Amino acid sequence: MDFELDEDERQLADGMRRLCAGRFPLDEVRARAEAGRAVDRDAWRELADAGVFGLCLAESAGGVGLGLAAAAVVFEELGRALVPGPLVASHLAAGLVDGAVDGSMLVGLVERPTPGGDGLDGPADPVPVVVEHCDELDVLLVLSPDGVGALDPSRLDAVRLDRPMDPLTRVWSVAGLPPATPVAGPEVAAWWRRDGAALTAALQVGAAAWTTELAVDYAKARFQFGRPIGSFQAVKHLCADMAVRTEVARCAVQAAAATVDQPEVGDAAVAVAGAKLLADEAALANGRTCIQVHGGMGFTWQVPAHLAYKRARVLATQFGTGDLLAESLGAEMAGRGAVPAVVVS
Repeated sequence: MDFELDEDERQLADGMRRLCAGRFPLDEVRARAEAGRAVDRDAWRELADAGVFGLCLAESAGGVGLGLAAAAVVFEELGRALVPGPLVASHLAAGLVDGAVDGSMLVGLVERPTPGGDGLDGPADPVPVVVEHCDELDVLLVLSPDGVGALDPSRLDAVRLDRPMDPLTRVWSVAGLPPATPVAGPEVAAWWRRDGAALTAALQVGAAAWTTELAVDYAKARFQFGRPIGSFQAVKHLCADMAVRTEVARCAVQAAAATVDQPEVGDAAVAVAGAKLLADEAALANGRTCIQVHGGMGFTWQVPAHLAYKRARVLATQFGTGDLLAESLGAEMAGRGAVPAVVVS
């Protein structure tokens, strides 16, 4: 498989990078975090006008008519720019929720948890869930084994949680999700989980690439003992490892997205799970390494590396954690009679 972008994909990536640079410059993104609202509705509609949420929607339905491979290229650029908001949810909801594709409706997504308890004393208590961007959403979609349902987020008994992991991903605790209005069946929920994982992995690749660039630029500009610190072998190795992790994850995400578009070439679910696992690892490890190259200054607001690392921590909990993905891949390989691969951190 050729992992180089073709001319159309390069133009798509360049155009999205220019849009993000103009509408989501880092200073403005950080200012929104301090202001307490993550989503700029005007900028959100510009993303919609650029086709971000309708990339995989058929042209006859108002979309762009491209595949998941093209969407992965776009979402990598969104991840590189740390664009805040429910990007994946709004993309998945295009064609199902009116206003999602044109950006007039902000759509959130959450998985309904399975209640615990042994059932001996009656129905189990509702399981609390965390809902992102709750006060900014127009509709909240709920995934469950039965399919996809819709809720009005303004009707939820939600409590905002102070000091979220990512200052641009504010979260609310909801004691229990009420019954949702069904909007799609279990087959839609299944492919949303798969495609959502692939697009989230693409966001992680973008963050991994950006922190690599931050580290390399700083290593070139920061002088110690009369030399740039990038000339020291220890720092060279850190940056080289970051670049390798990013490229491995990028290839895995591109391969997974292409497999979704052309399922006859392989197992799409396995490819996506592996890509998400590698992308999460790359984003988290590169975030930590970028902070290290900067001298451990990630705990301050002056160095933006901590923003990418915090975003990576949040995205790593979505559409499958590392442990769950590794277990699913191991079970799949064992079922085929193969030896499960070992993921080295």
